[in-house]
Amino acid sequence: MISLRRLTARWCRSDVMIRDLPLGLLLLALSLLPAFDSQGTQLGGVPPRPLDAVAGAALLLECLPLAVRRRWPVLCLALVSLGFALDQLRGYHLVAGTALLVALLSAGCHLERRRRVTVLLFSAAYVVLAVALSRLGSGEPPSGFVTFYVVLAFTWGAGAWLRATRAAEAERRRRIAEDTRAAERSRIARELHDVVTHHVTAMVVQAEAARYQTAAPDRLDRALASVSDTGRRAIGDLRHLLDLLGPEHGTGAAEPAEPRTPPVGSLYSLVERTRRAGQPVEFTEEGTPAETAGSADLVAYRVVQESLTNALKHAHGSRTSVRVRHGGDEITVEVRTDGSGSPGPSPGGSGRGLAGLRERVRVLGGDFSAQPRTGGGFVVRARIPAGSPS
Repeated sequence: MISLRRLTARWCRSDVMIRDLPLGLLLLALSLLPAFDSQGTQLGGVPPRPLDAVAGAALLLECLPLAVRRRWPVLCLALVSLGFALDQLRGYHLVAGTALLVALLSAGCHLERRRRVTVLLFSAAYVVLAVALSRLGSGEPPSGFVTFYVVLAFTWGAGAWLRATRAAEAERRRRIAEDTRAAERSRIARELHDVVTHHVTAMVVQAEAARYQTAAPDRLDRALASVSDTGRRAIGDLRHLLDLLGPEHGTGAAEPAEPRTPPVGSLYSLVERTRRAGQPVEFTEEGTPAETAGSADLVAYRVVQESLTNALKHAHGSRTSVRVRHGGDEITVEVRTDGSGSPGPSPGGSGRGLAGLRERVRVLGGDFSAQPRTGGGFVVRARIPAGSPS
């Protein structure tokens, strides 16, 4: 048995003409009922007369064009207006005359081009109809024609208001979609920067150092092994990130929806890899990581990662200290370099890293600063509220 929800969904997917036709058929049926005889709009005071073949033509002109009121609003308005004029001039006063308001509302809402021309032509046609009715009828006062025209104008204005509201909503959704895409591109750029820059910087520094160790095969072998290990890590992280960006991501239950959070002990591993790249690092971690730190752990890892990458780039060989403290509701990170080293052999930075870190921390409601130290060196500090959803 087909459920009501399925029937509703099927109806909403049907052609717009099929969905608009029932209103016209309803007005047609009501106009044929004896109880509604001569109960429609009466404009001009033309004496009522019984239904005949001409009344049938007027009825069809007023009702059936409503099926195309959204697809071809001008055609609908023209045919319904012709039927309404015939209805009033002959004195049928059909209930179907209400279709004129429906057609006018639809034209005001759905007409795309030549709206002013349509208004002028419709107004001119109304003036001609009013003159003809005043001559045929029992003397409708001008105020009656003016009042009815005001009603018509209000109906058109209501349609125009609906059109403007729909356009504003469409524009709002477009802006939201663009902002969402821009935010996603920015997030992807940050992830690529964090993953690629750190590993490639370490590889460049290690490879450059290996050039001076050709006389010591053991040390050269360790340096090249470190470069190889770093390269494999970079490939693994890039593959994970590309998997997240793939169109098939999200179809299964095995893949997480966000970039993976570094496992326990990863900060120590990050520091060890930086040490192997030739950067003396003192690492201190206080407190116990919260079980529900959310995105805070990942952001703290990225702060340390980017800070050590910058130390390798701009202060290679400088004494560097990393201090991470896990509090009850926040994580604080401080990375200091004393500035005693020299610029590394890696390419210069673009400034994207620190800006990305500042944005990451700000999104979680924390504080971030990165500035030179008095007397030389550099210090990065971050306070990251824990418990934010990942």
